[in-house]
Amino acid sequence: MAREFQKIAEWPGVTPEIFRGQIYSRKRPAVLKGLVRDWPAVKEGARSPQAFCDYVKRFDRGREVGVLTALPGVNGRFFYRDDMRGYNFERRKEVFAHALAGLLAQLDDENPPATYVESALVSDCVPDFPQENALDLVGSSALARIWMGNRVRTQTHYDLYDNIACVVAGRRRFTLFGPDQIDNLYMGPFEYTLSGTPVSMASVEEPDFARFPRFERALEAAEVAELEPGDAIYIPYFWWHHVQSLERFNVLVSHWWNDTPGNFGSLYNCLLHGVLAIRDLPADQRMAWRAVFDHFVFKTSGEPMEH
Repeated sequence: MAREFQKIAEWPGVTPEIFRGQIYSRKRPAVLKGLVRDWPAVKEGARSPQAFCDYVKRFDRGREVGVLTALPGVNGRFFYRDDMRGYNFERRKEVFAHALAGLLAQLDDENPPATYVESALVSDCVPDFPQENALDLVGSSALARIWMGNRVRTQTHYDLYDNIACVVAGRRRFTLFGPDQIDNLYMGPFEYTLSGTPVSMASVEEPDFARFPRFERALEAAEVAELEPGDAIYIPYFWWHHVQSLERFNVLVSHWWNDTPGNFGSLYNCLLHGVLAIRDLPADQRMAWRAVFDHFVFKTSGEPMEH
């Protein structure tokens, strides 16, 4: 029997005031229904993939973008090789227009290679795109990135940003897990990631509970949404998300921001130092240091130096 997932709450008619006052403040995922349905890019994408490509090429500056490709046999899942000594995909650079042409050329292929234009910075490759396709829910500090591809799957991962992801063409299925599910997601290596942050080693579509038994608990807590063109989703900071593109041609524009700027690298350095210095101490010593961190870092008893 198919698993029933909790649905992510839908919010129609979202304004900047509603977003900041009722959605962002909750730090919970939300589907922003029809948020960008009036974007020209969405309207052109509804006509056809060719129409979208003709439209977006108006803004093209001839810059290179990152393109991921994998053999049809991976079923769109970009991941590690079985021996963990490499990836099951290749990464290369192409100019933006060539990447578009490559996606269009695959449309009539019944079993094309998995292809993905990965996280191209809008301000670099199509800088005037936001002039006609603006998002007014977040400030100017938000970084817009465009993702284009065929039927691909982005492995479950998190970002150190808040994100409003806008579906421009195609449909996408989002499966989200709260930060508290880290014990059940079987995080992969920090130093050898697919693209930035670590990923979950467990497959959402084909879970292997013999190898990852706690992943069943994660799926019980998962929240899911399927978005149409013109919809958007708010993904809070550090919420794990798996994204599945459901059509032959898909376009997503993400807007990342962090209202608490900082040196994210130092957070990972802090974690690494903690692992090296504390993880392998005897249990009683680890618990003592846990109390110290709870007191000074997480302030579980209030302001530690108030006295």
